[in-house]
Amino acid sequence: LPEQALGTSETPRDLLRFLLSSAGQAPRGADTSVASLSLSGDVRPPTHARTLTEALEYHVERQGERLSVFLYEERKETPITYRTLWEGAIGYAARLADAGLKPGQMVAIMLPTCKEYLYSFYGVLLAGGVPVPLYPPARLTTIEDHMTRHVGILKSAGAVIMITIPEAKALAWLLRAQVESMRAVLMPADLEGGGTGFVPHAGKSGDIGFLQYTSGSTGNPKGVVLSHENLLVNVQAMGTAVSATQADVFVSWLPLYHDMGLIGGCFASMFLGFPVVLMSPLAFLSRPSSWLRAIHRHRGTISGGPNFSYELCLRR
Repeated sequence: LPEQALGTSETPRDLLRFLLSSAGQAPRGADTSVASLSLSGDVRPPTHARTLTEALEYHVERQGERLSVFLYEERKETPITYRTLWEGAIGYAARLADAGLKPGQMVAIMLPTCKEYLYSFYGVLLAGGVPVPLYPPARLTTIEDHMTRHVGILKSAGAVIMITIPEAKALAWLLRAQVESMRAVLMPADLEGGGTGFVPHAGKSGDIGFLQYTSGSTGNPKGVVLSHENLLVNVQAMGTAVSATQADVFVSWLPLYHDMGLIGGCFASMFLGFPVVLMSPLAFLSRPSSWLRAIHRHRGTISGGPNFSYELCLRR
């Protein structure tokens, strides 16, 4: 089944339609002749960097054409170099500034695993804002309930802008009516095409890197402030603990609103200078073998997940 089947199917008939449409399409094999993740020289991690964006800029200047992210989206593959990541983020930052974002203001990001998520996150930082990751709806048919549940977090954070999926655009009025601070609900398409002449915000180590909300499973979600210094110390400790080098490859299906997927998968690999192969949680859940195939295909050296993911691979 394709990933979208999990998010849109309501009845057995819906699942049957997806099965019939994908008949004869075997799972992709572990072709090892694709996308080299080779090194481009020995570039040491930017231990002097004060912020995540300084670390990214450091790699852009020294190995801009090196692969930073290899992204799987449904049946599409997208290699993203350090330079591509920087240019995409700068473009989003310019558009956010045009939308009125001021340094220190909160921007909620509710997107699935995609390049637009990465551009949004780093773009918010380059514009001087503070990203607030939110988990996207698992099912589009329940999107209104999903957005309503996030109202408390948006109020708590004082978010002024939300970046979300096109399907949520019709519900923008709901958020703006209930969240006093909210000024705009934007889609990734609204943020494309900027960047010319934009001067990035110069952050400091004590600035907020992002605001992470707890799951709310034992009470109301609570915002946890994570500074750039917190994050950079954390990723360097991770690198030391696993003896990471530029020869490593991280493979992850973990969600980007979760600390292990975002900090461990994206920030650590970006800072330490080795590629991360990303796929969505839905891709893993619909085809657990896709995780193992990606590890094999890209010669992954680091990966991980909660207990259930290993159990699912064993059963499936």
